[in-house]
Amino acid sequence: MKVKLILFAIFIFAQTLAAQVVTLYPSFATENDSIRVVFNIQQATRKDLVGYTGDVYTHTGVTVGTSRWQHVIGTWGSNTTQPKLKRIGVDQYELVIGKPHDFYKAGSSEKITELDFVLRSAETTNGTWKQTEDIFVKLFEPGLSLTILSPKQFPVFLMPGESADIKAAASKASTKTVFVNNVQLFQTSNDTLVYSYKPADTGKKTVKIVAQDAQGGAKADSFYIYANSSVAQQELPAGVKDGINYIDANTVTLVLYAPYKKFVYVTGDFNNWDIDPAYYMKRTSDGKRFWVTIPNLASGNEYAFQYYVDGQLKIADPYTDKVLDPWNDKYITSDIYPNLKAYPTGKGDNVVSVLQTAQTAFNWTAAGYKRPDKENLVIYELLVRDFVSTHSFKTLSDTISYFKRLGVNAIELMPVSEFEGNESWGYNPSFYFAPDKYYGPKDEFKKFVDVCHANGIAVIMDIVLNHSFGTNPMVRLYWDDTKSAPSALNPWFNQVSPNTAYSWGYDFNHESQATKDFVDRVTSYWISEYKIDGYRFDFTKGFTNTPGDGSAYDLSRITILKRMADKIWTVDPSAYVILEHFTDNNEEKTLTDYGMMIWGNLNNNYMQASMGYLQNSDLSWGSYKNRGWSKPGLVTYMESHDEQRLMYKNVNFGAQSGSYNVKDTSQALNRVKLASAFFFTIPGPKMIWQFEELGYDYSIDFNSRVGNKPIRWDYLKQPRREKLFKVMQALISLKTNYPAFKSSNYSVSLSDLVKRITISDPSMNVAVIGNFDVITRSSSIAFPTTGTYYDYFTGLGIEVTNTQTPVELQAGEFHIYTSQKLPLPEKDILNTVNDKGARIESYGLEQNYPNPFNPSTLISYELARDSRVSLKVYDIMGREVAALVDGFQSKGKYSREFTGKNLSSGIYFYELRADNFTAIRKMMLLK
Repeated sequence: MKVKLILFAIFIFAQTLAAQVVTLYPSFATENDSIRVVFNIQQATRKDLVGYTGDVYTHTGVTVGTSRWQHVIGTWGSNTTQPKLKRIGVDQYELVIGKPHDFYKAGSSEKITELDFVLRSAETTNGTWKQTEDIFVKLFEPGLSLTILSPKQFPVFLMPGESADIKAAASKASTKTVFVNNVQLFQTSNDTLVYSYKPADTGKKTVKIVAQDAQGGAKADSFYIYANSSVAQQELPAGVKDGINYIDANTVTLVLYAPYKKFVYVTGDFNNWDIDPAYYMKRTSDGKRFWVTIPNLASGNEYAFQYYVDGQLKIADPYTDKVLDPWNDKYITSDIYPNLKAYPTGKGDNVVSVLQTAQTAFNWTAAGYKRPDKENLVIYELLVRDFVSTHSFKTLSDTISYFKRLGVNAIELMPVSEFEGNESWGYNPSFYFAPDKYYGPKDEFKKFVDVCHANGIAVIMDIVLNHSFGTNPMVRLYWDDTKSAPSALNPWFNQVSPNTAYSWGYDFNHESQATKDFVDRVTSYWISEYKIDGYRFDFTKGFTNTPGDGSAYDLSRITILKRMADKIWTVDPSAYVILEHFTDNNEEKTLTDYGMMIWGNLNNNYMQASMGYLQNSDLSWGSYKNRGWSKPGLVTYMESHDEQRLMYKNVNFGAQSGSYNVKDTSQALNRVKLASAFFFTIPGPKMIWQFEELGYDYSIDFNSRVGNKPIRWDYLKQPRREKLFKVMQALISLKTNYPAFKSSNYSVSLSDLVKRITISDPSMNVAVIGNFDVITRSSSIAFPTTGTYYDYFTGLGIEVTNTQTPVELQAGEFHIYTSQKLPLPEKDILNTVNDKGARIESYGLEQNYPNPFNPSTLISYELARDSRVSLKVYDIMGREVAALVDGFQSKGKYSREFTGKNLSSGIYFYELRADNFTAIRKMMLLK
């Protein structure tokens, strides 16, 4: 055993500290001393400030007891309130603190144990500060004191042949002694020691350092060293792959892809989070994968676990389908996620993964489901958080009747795989195989898919494979502290995004084989495990390493996307592959020719047209044929999560001429109907954004762009908005039920304020005309042929003897003519009415929305005549719990809010009685 001893005088100790980031004067400073601090920037882990010649400031506070960053001076970035450092040499600065309690204004009874610093530049460069990492400087106790200077991270792991350099400093100590497993190995009488320890065998070693003074007083500190054995080399068992492999009800094999790493332990509930040689992972001969088989697990039990890599980093399994989060899980309530496993506080570090053998298989019930054709899709995009107040998959499943009533045949969910935080749009992903718990358990998501399929509705997942964020274990596994970016060795991520215009999080390198393998696992997983119908891929223009803004034609990106799609189609040949691309038109044509679909953003054009302006109101680019494409792969939309709302623009910025004012709510709603008529009737797939069908009029920037938005289900009780819903419903029915709207034999004239669409098809001919101006316009209707045509919304027939039939159109007026007489939509829905003036022809009691609910829901009904009305709520035992209406009401439509705030969860019934009409419906309160 080699022992290396260096003895220093106390002034040498100060020189030793100078090799650190911080030197304290006096050397063994206590909270009661007057302190001067010297910073050596060259020794910082983060090197931003090395060579910087501008002023340097410090963000500084103290640790009180164990609570860091107390009594922080000023605010981050304030050059007027935060201390400025004095430059005393190249990359060296001084801060005179004096008495810490006075400098930081700490209470006299507060125990200051550390000084806390981040050094920063006086200004930002492109919005980024030059700064150091967090620096924590320990203060000594008065009298006899001891501190371990090295190693800096505990425990210490050593591979065979390696040694640990132990450095300790003490004040007012006569001796300092090193013990390993209670055996004394070394003693010195000087203030500082350096001791190099090489274990003679493997196993756990307890290192204790004891400082004693002349009066017999003692201070001690200790840490563990784990002397590892050599990593066993063995190939993967047959059939296992990266991640969690369930072998049987009691056994799993864990596989971690981690090239360049030296060793890995698995720690978790199954071994009390200990460093146990039985969980020391083997390594494959190519050095890329570590694996271990864990037997004797309790069948069906959940186990939290992590990989402990190179004794420095604990990460969750990237392929886990459930994580536990120490920061955000506490805000997830039991009604959203019942019996959520507690985070292993004090054992895990950062996010941990969960495994569970013998999981109960989900009972899929939607037999006979047939996926809608691509060109016939009407997609409803939604954010669970802002669509139902419970932000749960369960409530979403219970709301399926709404989608069915509207007539959409696909639902596109903004990202629902685990993202950072709870309330988010989801474009900050962290774990790609786990549904985010803020929306509920994974089986509730499966139930949602199953319910959708049972109602003929496809489910499309928005997924983010352009980038990831800091809690992603693959980001953390290869990280460069000095650059605050993925390291050059990271198999999945670029250090810097090649996109010069747009960059979020950390950029996936889609030319890396590791990334290709990971992407294929992700895309195969959700189709196989959750039976989803396809994907909308976020920001696919970033799936390239070609420098630039991503807009130019890029053959390498085309190759990447084709390979990705091919893999998806080997799993499910008809799965939807939708790209948010926005690149060169020829590139988009190439991709749609290959069978993919492309987002078509016509938001600004439809907004301009809807508001009544000619400039930028050309809708021609909403036609795939006008783009020169051969296949209808253009998913056009007027609104999306990323775009402003038409109604917001109409009521705030709409045009006006005389008494016709687009800013008037009634006219604004009519203008959305007009725009919708020229949206759904252009052949090709379509997408609408949540509550677009109700004229949602809050700005996208309300409560910040990605902040929570008001959930306005009460819009359904406003007759004017309900009429918009019914117009959208009628237009969606027209598009999805009649093959003419899939025809490729059509033409459009959409650049002027009077716009036209003409469709010729063996099944039916169609002519659409509308006046987007705010004044009356004379024009002509372009019919495909002569003959009899019928107005879709009125049923009135006209004889066409001239295919260019003259017509005068009032402002905002539009017509859809078909050569076949079709079932009429509801009468009088094209024109708005005052909220109390709805035309009612029957009695009716609607299903409450939302259902289930917590704490309140809306009950709507209609009266065909002036009536004596009773609307009451009963519990499951038939006991009356609320009388919402008891009296005379005029004919019309009504809504009443029912709150279950003081009631228990359960099934309730509501009954409407009016004249000879009686109806009862069931609802569920879930708390």
